[in-house]
Amino acid sequence: MDGGNAVHIPVMLRETLFYLEPKPGDVMADCTIGAGGHAVEILAAIQPGGRLIGIDRDAEVLEIAGKNMADRGFAGCFELHHADFSDFDEALHGAVDGMLFDLGVSSLQLDRPERGFSFMAEGPLDMRMDPSRGQPASAAIRRLSEKELAGVLRDYGEERHAWRIAKAIKQAEQTTGLRTTRDLAETVQRAMPRRAERPRIAGIHPATRTFQALRIYVNQELDALAQALRKVPGRLKPGGRVVVISYHSLEDRIVKHTFREQAAGGEIEIVTRKPVRPQDDEVHRNRRSRSARLRAARKLQPHEGQ
Repeated sequence: MDGGNAVHIPVMLRETLFYLEPKPGDVMADCTIGAGGHAVEILAAIQPGGRLIGIDRDAEVLEIAGKNMADRGFAGCFELHHADFSDFDEALHGAVDGMLFDLGVSSLQLDRPERGFSFMAEGPLDMRMDPSRGQPASAAIRRLSEKELAGVLRDYGEERHAWRIAKAIKQAEQTTGLRTTRDLAETVQRAMPRRAERPRIAGIHPATRTFQALRIYVNQELDALAQALRKVPGRLKPGGRVVVISYHSLEDRIVKHTFREQAAGGEIEIVTRKPVRPQDDEVHRNRRSRSARLRAARKLQPHEGQ
């Protein structure tokens, strides 16, 4: 991949910087660094003397992030780690001043058909954020029973036609075969009752929830998020802040409930009482930001938790 040609628009950048409050000399952790869109602006805010630790499970986009940050003049001010964000604590040398989690799939992953995340272009049924680990979506579909697949679509995609779609997918997999993202999208579309096609008018493809569900299942995203958030208070300095950007209700629910539990335990203070949404001008510029929800919290000083 050519990092010089990689374009990444960071979602809710203004809000992220506002709630993260980076300042010169800070040590920050971007636990889902992607191509580095947020990271380069955080680095600019923490100079002189600041350092950023970038983590991502995708080795290719991690390489792009490093090039983008170096090209902006920050060589020597950051370090990168190829790891799942749930293992962020292994990359940290101590407590940090701030942490960012920008969840979901990145624009670079979506825009590369060979990664298999999108039904907009034909590609293999993969969907792994780290192609070097685990099994692709095609293997998951073969392995899951019709009942198990319906449960995945219902629980991770909130798909109300889960049983119909699961049956159609398993039938297609056993007869014609499901080799590509287009095969899957067309199978889902055919399985939908005719009235369920109406949301397509608003730009929502009938296969959207199915692709979301399989991606979450393949990458175990919700389990990883819950594990990561439980570790956050222990790796923040007193007064340090964490910002989490989620893109669907399942992620946001985990963030909300975890923050509430930690606040009740005297570990953190919730800074955003309600999720912050992107402003209209951003949604107009970057359609992928339309579903984003940002929540932030601050680790309490020792005397505040008493």
